[in-house]
Amino acid sequence: MTRLLLVEDEDRLASSLSDGLRAADIEVARVGTGRDALARAGEGDFDIMVLDIGLPDMEGFTVLRRLRSSGSDLPVIILTARTSAEDTVRGLERGADDYMPKPFSFDELLARIRLRARRRDDAAEDAVIRVGRCLLDMGARELECDGEPVELSPREFQLAALLMSHHGEVVSRAEALEHVWGSASKENVLDVYIRYLRGRLGAEAIETVRGVGYRFVG
Repeated sequence: MTRLLLVEDEDRLASSLSDGLRAADIEVARVGTGRDALARAGEGDFDIMVLDIGLPDMEGFTVLRRLRSSGSDLPVIILTARTSAEDTVRGLERGADDYMPKPFSFDELLARIRLRARRRDDAAEDAVIRVGRCLLDMGARELECDGEPVELSPREFQLAALLMSHHGEVVSRAEALEHVWGSASKENVLDVYIRYLRGRLGAEAIETVRGVGYRFVG
């Protein structure tokens, strides 16, 4: 499921957008200030940001500049009532991926969100992730540990990729179930696959954080 950070201080618009996006199977978190936007974006849990320019504490352009200065490549779609070419160029030069003037079509915004999120997913598919003694090649769908190939089923690979891409962080049980099986109702199946992975990678490779989920330590 696509995870979206909505940065919009106008309550009516934010509520309407959130409801529509959730109905389209997009997970939405909403904040109303630039400070909160930077804090939440820094958590690294989102696939895309929709950013209003007219925020109460700082311009959206400032949020965007600080976001890019921090090294974040989170896709950003700007929403703004400013329609001048100068403002459009200003936003794109500061690292925006797309720009939508208000008022806008919800269907068009949804299409652009899906396009940007898909491109981010496609880029992630080619990533090579190294954690400790393990190396995972998303493009080749291969995993090596200590220089030796590890044979994994498709589900095992998906679970390993999820855990390794969040290395150092705790992946909740609900997130793992939703990501790999598309449902939060397969609790016992997750336990079985964690056991499978530990059998292939070593019991110490995956740490259990009781009551929360799992952390890949390699």
